[in-house]
Order: sequence, then structure tokens, then C-alpha cells
Amino acid sequence: MAAELYELSNGTITVKITNFGATVTSLLVPDANGNLADVVLGFDTVEPYQVQGRYFGCIVGRVANRIKEGKFTLNGLDYSLHINNPPNSLHGGKIGFDKVLWEVAEYNNDEFPSITFKYHSKDGEEGYPGDLSVIAKYSLPSGTSLKLEMEAVPTNKVTPVSLAQHTYWNLAGHNSGHILDHSIQIWASHVTPVDENLIPTGEIMPVTGTPFDFTSERKTAESMKFQLGTITTMCLTVEKRDVA
Repeated sequence: MAAELYELSNGTITVKITNFGATVTSLLVPDANGNLADVVLGFDTVEPYQVQGRYFGCIVGRVANRIKEGKFTLNGLDYSLHINNPPNSLHGGKIGFDKVLWEVAEYNNDEFPSITFKYHSKDGEEGYPGDLSVIAKYSLPSGTSLKLEMEAVPTNKVTPVSLAQHTYWNLAGHNSGHILDHSIQIWASHVTPVDENLIPTGEIMPVTGTPFDFTSERKTAESMKFQLGTITTMCLTVEKRDVA
């Protein structure tokens, strides 16, 4: 099985996805004036995804985010994972779901465009217990939406699972510059602060009066602090908006 690039289009929006990491490489959408722009940060071909480690557009797992010191205990048994983000294990380890070839189980680019990827993670892969069957289905249910459905089913052992889609977005187009003028609303009243190694402290902190308060729609520039030479990223669920 080789890495391939697949396209879905419904006449209004077009998305390109590769079976390497079930990765979204581009998403062309029209703005309010009908001008198309690619709102996804990525590469034009599959090859760069196979050598870079930035998690552009991919599905990460078995467990997204960090596991402290790459260790956890489950049902009285201790497990050790690969430390790929010292001192922690990040996004599934050295070879997570973002760095493997997924099987294309179904591909339709007709009236109802969709593509379904499957991956079988074996017992002991990256240190995790049990076999895990994973399905990720991308579809274009309307002229204004890209939909992703994910399912993970353990088959013989209990195992931790937390999948995430890791696309970086610029809703004005990836070559339009910064995102400081983007307006965002997040229906979340609390956040979980992290320590110096980006591990949650256990505190559940209200967002009121903090830079994380997006309970009412506002521009990112109003709350995010930027320093020259520093890249700050936020994982957000955003509503598609027309771009003037």
C-alpha cells in the first residue's frame, strides 16, 4: 500500500486528503464574493508529510495530547510509552496514527462525496495495550461543510483512546497572513491550566477575566499575546464564516 492523494468535491468546496495519516492537505472554499481560497495549512504533495513532524492536517492517536512521562496505569498494570516530546509522550508516540498508512475502505466522489479510512492498531503498538480498530470518514454533506466521523473500537483489551483531527486553519486563506482578525466564539466556561511541561495541573479554571474567554464572539487579537519569534497555537472548533 502506497501513500495516495484523494479528492472530494461537490461543486462548491473541494478537499484533498491522503491516506498517510488520514490527512487533510487542502480545503478550497468560496468567500462571500465567490473567490476560492485554501483555508488549510499544508503541502501540495504527499511526500513532505512523510518527513516533517508538525502534525499538519492529520488524525492523531491513539491518545492525542501529552501523557506525563509516557506512563500510565490501567487495571493494575503499568505501561510505558515512547518519549517523543521529552519528558512526555505526545500524540500517540514516535509512530502515531499520523505517520501510518490507512486503508481506504470506501471512496465516493459522486453526488454524496465521501471517503472512509480504516486502521488497525495492534496490541503493544507504541506501548499501548490491546488491538484497536479505527475508522475515519470524511464527507461533504453540503456546499458549506466538511464533516469528519471517527470511531475507535478496542477488540481484546481495555485501552485509552482519544483521537483528534489536527488541521491548522486560516479561514481567510493560508497565504493571507496572520489570523488576528479572525472572530471566534467557544462555548466553554472553563479551561484546564498546564504546568511547565504542558501537563494539566488538575485545576479547572473559569475563563472569566482571562485571555481564554471566548464565550462571546471576539477577535483573536483582543486576547492573544504574541512575541516576535514565538508561534502560539490554539486547538479550536470553529464555525465556518464568509470571508469578505
